[in-house]
Amino acid sequence: MKIPHGLSTFGPSVAALILAYSAPAESLVDSVNPMVGASTSVDYGEGKTFPGAATPFGLVQLSPDTITGGDNGPGYSYEHKTIEGFSFTHMSGIGWYGDFGNFLVMPTTGKLNTERGVNGGGDGYRSRFSHDTEIARAGYYSVRLDDYGIQAEAAAAPHAGMLRFTFPEHNQSRVQIDLARRIGGTSTRQYVKVADDHAIEGWMKCPPEGGGWGNGAGKANYTVYFYAMFNRPITNCGVWSANIPAGWSRKREDIESQRYRKVVAAAKVLPGCKEEVGDHLGFYSEFSTTNGEIVLLKVGISFVDLAGAKENLEKDIPGWDFDSVKAGAHERWAQVFDGIDVKGGSTGQREAFATAVYHSMLDPRAYSDVNSNYTGADGNVHRTDGFTYRTIFSGWDVYRSEFTFLSLVRPDVMNDMVNSLMQQAELSGNGYLARWEIATAESGCMIGDPAVSVFTEAYRKGIRGYAVRRAFDLCLHTVDYPKDNGNHHAEYARLGFVPGSISITLESAYFDYCAGRFAEALGDTNDAVRLLKRSQNYRGLYDPAVGNMRAKNADGSWTQWRGAIVEGQGCVESNPYQQGWFVPQDPAGLIDLMGKDYFVNYLTEFFEKTPLSFKWNEYCNHANEPVHHTAYLFAYAGKPWLTQKWARTIMDHAYGPGVKGLCGNEDVGQMSAWYILSAIGFHPVSPVDGVYIIGSPLFDEVTIKLDSHYYTGKTFTVKTHNNSAENIYIQSATLNGQPLNRAWLRHEDVVAGGTLELMMGPKPNESWGSASDELPPRNFPPHS
Repeated sequence: MKIPHGLSTFGPSVAALILAYSAPAESLVDSVNPMVGASTSVDYGEGKTFPGAATPFGLVQLSPDTITGGDNGPGYSYEHKTIEGFSFTHMSGIGWYGDFGNFLVMPTTGKLNTERGVNGGGDGYRSRFSHDTEIARAGYYSVRLDDYGIQAEAAAAPHAGMLRFTFPEHNQSRVQIDLARRIGGTSTRQYVKVADDHAIEGWMKCPPEGGGWGNGAGKANYTVYFYAMFNRPITNCGVWSANIPAGWSRKREDIESQRYRKVVAAAKVLPGCKEEVGDHLGFYSEFSTTNGEIVLLKVGISFVDLAGAKENLEKDIPGWDFDSVKAGAHERWAQVFDGIDVKGGSTGQREAFATAVYHSMLDPRAYSDVNSNYTGADGNVHRTDGFTYRTIFSGWDVYRSEFTFLSLVRPDVMNDMVNSLMQQAELSGNGYLARWEIATAESGCMIGDPAVSVFTEAYRKGIRGYAVRRAFDLCLHTVDYPKDNGNHHAEYARLGFVPGSISITLESAYFDYCAGRFAEALGDTNDAVRLLKRSQNYRGLYDPAVGNMRAKNADGSWTQWRGAIVEGQGCVESNPYQQGWFVPQDPAGLIDLMGKDYFVNYLTEFFEKTPLSFKWNEYCNHANEPVHHTAYLFAYAGKPWLTQKWARTIMDHAYGPGVKGLCGNEDVGQMSAWYILSAIGFHPVSPVDGVYIIGSPLFDEVTIKLDSHYYTGKTFTVKTHNNSAENIYIQSATLNGQPLNRAWLRHEDVVAGGTLELMMGPKPNESWGSASDELPPRNFPPHS
């Protein structure tokens, strides 16, 4: 692919950072533990990741599933005792009931069960298992299915996956495939055909009527096509078909019900059937096996058509060498870790960091096939021109850290996402940018216009491989258009706030700022002035009587105040204490508005009252996104040592190795990206401004290798001296050998290459980075 070049509005041209790790003991690719965060339980942190096999930004994510239904978005949760199969599509770290989990494969022996069951031991096709037999690595997963005595292994390629099953001796072994299965719901219509003596092909339709994302409210509407090949002939096969009564609802709660499951358990089995279409189908291939006999299944997946699924398989997995597919996946991840050198850190910190990189590079995944075809938001087949069509844009989450991280390490992926969201906006007929895109559908999940931030950040950093004017026009229409997507733009434009809402008002003001900076960069002075002025609307919500942002009624009067830590009161997934800090476009103005001493004391109290787990709480609730920038606000008030203290505290306690290594939903890379940037040593408050606040680096040294196609420099290094668990405070700093007395970097400082060197100590140096002329730059003059 030709990677576009462009001039950054911050300085030098932007390029790609290619990530990699090298360590004295082992490469960090071998420190990746996909089990980190793999639970939907509050007790385990609710990371909601999946442990199975995937490749960087791959379409196929082949993972075990322990549950269908409930709010179990990844389909797997560590505390469960049984596995119901291995499906080829997943999402990482999401709530809202999840989606995908399509083409569920299960190896079994003995009696054929057509329903998944509950406890294993023959009450369905699921099997009990032990974590002692699980192996989860980058691109590979393995487990023993105890009820059947079968060893199951999974390896992934970008558009295909392979399963290897080692069977016991049995005269009735089989591989069965539940074609109706879908996380958070069901496919409502399926087709399967035996294509030849080794292959089957077909499709599964997954509309909102079948639940899925938001239990149908997320509007996900896609068809999964498959082409699957067995390494042994299909000689004894058949189909099962459940007769779902006409008129039955088929949402999440319906497919969980006993009446629905009884109908599936009583499905009609059609031995010898080689082609069928129906409302709830499964396919099986039976055979006898000797002890240790291996059965292989490889599958190509497409969201376009049957030909695409077959071509994806032929391109990605042409042969039958499972170990080669496994090694290929490992090598793809090793290439991800080829351009950064990390020294120091504990084994646990290295595992947490490596896995964060892994999780941050699962999405946005490829949605187009190897032939560049994709199904657009208009339902028609289109072909990309110079980019990969990508999906899963968890906008409200990922604009804060994930896309800043990708702008540094994979600008080509960021460029793809801009192109993809532009296509979605135009082909859907919406004319505005999706907030939370899934399989070309705008789900409308959450609030705000986060794509405007991503577009502006991309443009200002020189990532411009798209029609720039069209991109800006879409941003402009997105922040101005009075669409019915929960943003209440008409009221916001008329009143300067959204009645009854702190969250929507503050987020709208920030996205106005983003669009204003885009306009300014393009020389569109009128729109720039208008939007930047409108970005000051946050000021109207500050009530000095309560010392916090506060919602207003339509007539401008204040709504009832129930205290800063009471959830709701115009706040989305937060309370006024948490949401009130969201003024990334003007931290200096917020400090002026609140008064510096009060700002610092109120923010300090915010952290000091937070439980060290940082799980869901009333203060710095790092388990959710609204507070992700707050530790870095202290630098704007001339207290960078407090940024250092609390950034390191969050890293030490909200993240870690193992299944409990995340304090909340991973959210499609956002939680991980916050950790990656913070551990390297810097993080933005306003992603579009190219200003990185220096925190407390976790490692002794990190060297990022810069791609000469994009960057003028060769490497950028963050090096610490005397760094330890106690020595978390910066005593002094140099940048390229020259004293650095400010606690922030510009984007161009990084892309120009060089070395940031930090001397660490156990006590704050309150004179470093605190002088008034060394504070992070103001975006607006003091308000008169």
